[in-house]
Order: sequence, then C-alpha cells, then structure tokens
Amino acid sequence: MQTLFKIMPFLFGIGFIAPLIAQTMTYWGWEPPLGLSPIGLGLLIGGPWGLYATLRGRWV
Repeated sequence: MQTLFKIMPFLFGIGFIAPLIAQTMTYWGWEPPLGLSPIGLGLLIGGPWGLYATLRGRWV
C-alpha cells in the first residue's frame, strides 16, 4: 500500500490529466500534432508530468 501512495502522482498524470487533455482537445475541435490521437498527446504530456511530480514530490 505504501508503494501505491508513492507513485500516486504518476497514476494521476496518466489516469486523470491525460484523459482530461484528450477530452478538452476533442471538445474544442483541436487536432493533435504529428498525427497523434488526442489520448496519445495527453499521455505524452500527463505521463512525464506525473513522473516529474513523483520524483520531485510536487507538481510545479
């Protein structure tokens, strides 16, 4: 259980931030660059951001 809490920011990044980015892009009709899907771009942003938060201990 302790390990789960340590990686929670990473899980939040891929489980919440990534779908939120994808839904926002779809809602506003924005096309992701380089032929990516909206969720693919969301994962490319949310994954590293969550990993950064996990390693540093904060989001900013």
